[in-house]
Amino acid sequence: MDTTDPCSPPASADARDIEDMKRLASGHDAALNDLMDRHAGPIFHFLSRMVGNEDDAHDLAQETFVRVFRSCKSFRADQKFSTWLYTIAANLARNHFRWRSRHPTVPLETGPDLDGKKRELPPAKGLHPDEMVISEERRRAVRIAVQRLPEELREAIVLCEWEDRTVAEAAEVLAATPKAVESRLYRARKTLREQLQRWW
Repeated sequence: MDTTDPCSPPASADARDIEDMKRLASGHDAALNDLMDRHAGPIFHFLSRMVGNEDDAHDLAQETFVRVFRSCKSFRADQKFSTWLYTIAANLARNHFRWRSRHPTVPLETGPDLDGKKRELPPAKGLHPDEMVISEERRRAVRIAVQRLPEELREAIVLCEWEDRTVAEAAEVLAATPKAVESRLYRARKTLREQLQRWW
């Protein structure tokens, strides 16, 4: 029976996350589905930007939630779930990237989404075909330039620029100080400006 007061304000996303983690830790496996409904898409996109290959990102996203399930009892209610989740995903991406550096493959530009369907990048709306080609080439150049960044710079720029994490949150995910993250962001942006100056 649902005892929720219909007049009470909806719980915040953070509160729902914590409640679902409590449910998961107490044996309600379906709580993982609720967590995935809210976070699987963002985690997939984060991993795709980190590893530059959507097939690998799909696998790593699935493994991220496997780790959530296995580690649910170690999650503390005073933690922010999304930060904890991104820490797991970042560590998996870091390990994968190091493995891939020893086993190089050709990166894929597109791949299956979490629902198994192929996902293409949406075209920019309202552009002439020639402009659309330039726009896609620009986006591809950005993706390649980000992939060429050193690992610590790539992590910082992806978290703060694309994932809208604060410097403090990124610092927690990366086990670094906020000052170190700010330094990495500065260096990453400087490097990207130098590599992409022909596009702007």
